Order: sequence, then C-alpha cells, then structure tokens
Amino acid sequence: MSEPVPFEIYSAGVFLHGTKAHLTAGTLLVPGRESNFEQGRLMNYVYFTATLDAAVWGAELASGDGPGRIYVVAPTGAFEDDPNVTDKRFPGNPTQSFRSREPLRIVEELTGWVGHSPQKLQAMRDGLESLRQQGAARIED
Repeated sequence: MSEPVPFEIYSAGVFLHGTKAHLTAGTLLVPGRESNFEQGRLMNYVYFTATLDAAVWGAELASGDGPGRIYVVAPTGAFEDDPNVTDKRFPGNPTQSFRSREPLRIVEELTGWVGHSPQKLQAMRDGLESLRQQGAARIED
C-alpha cells in the first residue's frame, strides 16, 4: 500500500473519522467532547470525511498518546460541509469533509492504512504551528 491520495473518495457512501482514541463498534461520537486538535476546547460538532487522506491526517495530527486510528462511521442525523476546509482552503469541498451536531456511530476500525511520509507529516505540523503563531489556526465550530 502507498500513501493516501488527496481528494480520492475511499469508497462510495463510506465515511471515516481519524483520531487517536481507542473506540469500539457501536460507540457514539457526540458533540461536546474535547477537540482532537485544541486542548481544552469542547466541540459543538463531530467531524468526518469520505476521503482516506483526510482521515489519515486526522489520525496522525490528533492530540494524545498512542497510534492514530481510523474508524468507519455512520452519521445518525443531518450533516453539512465542514466550513473549515470548504471554500476557505479547498473550494467545492474536494476533501469531502463534513460535520454534524448529531452522533456518529462507529461501525468498525479501518486497519492496514498507510500514513503520510515523515517529511510530509513534519511539513504539515510546521505549517499548522505557523498558523497557530499567527493566530489563524482556530477551528470554526
């Protein structure tokens, strides 16, 4: 297997969530939990994607110890495009990134995925740190 391809749909109709949390099938991801990316911030939405690349970024960049994990998830209610990437960074939502105020049900853990190269991961971390220092890394939630 090789690194995930940006903007490539994982599988039609399948949604993914990347994190470091160890979860089991049937668990509900709900709003009101601490952000994977901003320590101490409670989130109003749960976030997910239809691309493996975006899920891998979520798994690799999430706070916490342990390995990154990717879960197949099923939305239980309405959802919308994630405004943090749609039309701000990627017009038209090619990352297929979404958010919902309704829970996401964990269907199963996705195993065997390949992460980004150490160089690409460090470049992303450096870019995010630069945004933080500029005060431009806030999540619109």
